[in-house]
Amino acid sequence: MSIAIVGINHRTVPLDALEPLIVLPADLPKALADLSTRQHLDEVVLLSTCMRTEVYAQVNRFHGAMADIREFLATWSGKAPDEFSGNLYSYFDEGAVSHLFRVASGLDSASLGEPEVLGQVRRAADVARREGASGPVLGAAFRHAVEVGKRARTETAISRGVTSLSHAAVELASHRLGGLEGRQALVLGAGEMGRQAARAFSQVNGGRPVLVASRTPSRAEALADAVGGRAVPWARAGDTLAEADVVACATAAEASLLGTAWAQEARARGGRPMLVVDLGVPRNVEPSVGSLPGVTLLDLDDIAAFVAGQMGERRAEIPAVEHIIAEETARYATSVAARSIAPLISAVYDRAERVRQNEVARFVSRSRPLREEELAALELMSKRIVAKLLHDPTVRVKDAAGTARGEALADAMRDLFDLDQ
Repeated sequence: MSIAIVGINHRTVPLDALEPLIVLPADLPKALADLSTRQHLDEVVLLSTCMRTEVYAQVNRFHGAMADIREFLATWSGKAPDEFSGNLYSYFDEGAVSHLFRVASGLDSASLGEPEVLGQVRRAADVARREGASGPVLGAAFRHAVEVGKRARTETAISRGVTSLSHAAVELASHRLGGLEGRQALVLGAGEMGRQAARAFSQVNGGRPVLVASRTPSRAEALADAVGGRAVPWARAGDTLAEADVVACATAAEASLLGTAWAQEARARGGRPMLVVDLGVPRNVEPSVGSLPGVTLLDLDDIAAFVAGQMGERRAEIPAVEHIIAEETARYATSVAARSIAPLISAVYDRAERVRQNEVARFVSRSRPLREEELAALELMSKRIVAKLLHDPTVRVKDAAGTARGEALADAMRDLFDLDQ
């Protein structure tokens, strides 16, 4: 298969160590262009979310590819390889495909079975295809991964009752505040994470309009309308903090959005406690905000820990999902092997067709003039003979593809038919 993966995620490092290695959506084309120039990477897909950064590649040399990817991560993060290489994981061939299927199925997520990761896998593949970074090998692997993710969620209860990280954040906020009914929620950011948070707040705050602010006013207005909330100008977001009991920060800002001075100013509103949930990647809130009197700061590490305690029945579904992944990994390997043998089978049939055509032409040239229906009958009969003679040998080679026996049969077929494939 020649597919390799190098990655780092929330399980191998804390969030602050993961942040420098995360590639924001706007930066994906640049990152993919960099990876595509690497000597040992033929195709590339980059999956980078708030909880993971993984480079999938079709490679021509395993160790060279590993070095290329580590060098990219070091350049991108501005860190020396020694600072993070001990936390990287890598997989090759079937192990890489199996890992991709686990990711798509939600088994490798902070929230077991979460639905968002399937869309993230699909979008990563789409961007790589549009940028010309991926090709037929990774394209097929990611399409199959999406199928596996859908099957896992259809045939098992791995996603039953599951919440996204945004919904989990709202649940955690409710737990910390003793409920959210009547609480004023402010969502900074109208991207996917912000949309999920706004919807979740609107369902539990007793009908109080959720405040939404975004650098793109139209997006803030659209989201506010969708949840029955109220859009506020981005320039007034700081003033609006004074109205909020819960603030969810979910933007793609590269610099901290909410600092200590801003939060202190908002605290002057009467001393009510403020809970701040940082859903941003990189972090939207300076860690020092959490040390202010009356302010509680929750970040993605806190949310992941909360989710870990809420797994419940979904853990019981893991063996069923693992069984699906094993089946699909084997099916994928079989399909790859079959595709690899296809050029040989095609060459055998091409060789046989040339022989058939030559013999038919020789027969026609030496016989009496044939009527049109006689020529058609001769063509049909000769084609059927060739097809029946080649059927069993080619089926056996296809069925054994990917095994030692399959390689032996393929080599024998190349020798017997004097083929170069």
